[in-house]
Amino acid sequence: MSTRADLAVLFEHPEWQKPLFQALDRRGIRYVPVDLKKAAFSDADAPLAPLYFNQASPSAYVRGNTRAVPYALAYMRALQIRGVRVLNGADAFALELSKTAQAALLKVLGVPAPKTWTFNDVDALRARAHEITFPVLLKPEQGGSGARIMLVESLAHLESFIAQHPEHWQPDNLLLLQEYIPSDPAKGIVRLEFLGGELLYAMRVISHGRFNLCPAPVCNPEDGEGGVCEIPAEQVAAPPAEFYPYPEVPAAAVAWGKRIVAAGKLDVSGVEYLEANDGRLVFYDINANSNLRPSIGQAFGFDPFERVVDYLERQIRDVAVPLKARRELAPTPV
Repeated sequence: MSTRADLAVLFEHPEWQKPLFQALDRRGIRYVPVDLKKAAFSDADAPLAPLYFNQASPSAYVRGNTRAVPYALAYMRALQIRGVRVLNGADAFALELSKTAQAALLKVLGVPAPKTWTFNDVDALRARAHEITFPVLLKPEQGGSGARIMLVESLAHLESFIAQHPEHWQPDNLLLLQEYIPSDPAKGIVRLEFLGGELLYAMRVISHGRFNLCPAPVCNPEDGEGGVCEIPAEQVAAPPAEFYPYPEVPAAAVAWGKRIVAAGKLDVSGVEYLEANDGRLVFYDINANSNLRPSIGQAFGFDPFERVVDYLERQIRDVAVPLKARRELAPTPV
């Protein structure tokens, strides 16, 4: 019997992976964890498994793991060129790494989204200042866990802030301004979790003015105490973010979410939107690395990580069948 793994899991944040690894262990699935923080591969290496699951996060750079992101992208591209199946693969990860690409995708799909301006020089925005209605949100091109998002009141405010904080250009020297959409703080935002193109669950998140809305309990614990997300502390004198199941999610929001994950080639993902004061549902964030919140799944009557493992088992079987067929069709050595 082969001892080769059935699944390889790419990861950078070990705390985020514990629930998934525990679920895989309970199911007896043979898997190999691939830590992206310090790694190397060769083009001569055999794949570690017939199926890979990418769990890398754009926010790695705020934890001092900047190199994990380009490594993950290079590794997945090399694997996929060789025909290896990667869930949340290179295309999905590239989309997650670029808020500009996300904005473009939403526009092409006709999904309501904020206006966005991408820039690599603050002075270059002066010629477009007439297009921008302040305040706006300043975001890094490569986001993740709400890192380095802030409200900018004016062009002068932006110029002053960037002059004082040149490190804000990290990691890729691209920033963007995003239209600020007035909404009811009491309604918060809505996050839709998708698995294999279908809605897993929806939840409301009351932010209290915070931007780090990572659903993982290690980042935003159920008891509201400090987490281990390792995102620099937000300077917000407010209660912790609150997470609630949202079974009444509008059908239109789910339909838009399905279009997004299909177009983005997202296997396991989270899509976020807010309800504007004018009644619009406005989508603004696409996440390929979906940190699930067990308490929300339990409110709907299931363990979300067990559902993910169900999906992974099906993908493992689907990959195994073509491999067997290729072996059977291979010419017999003379």
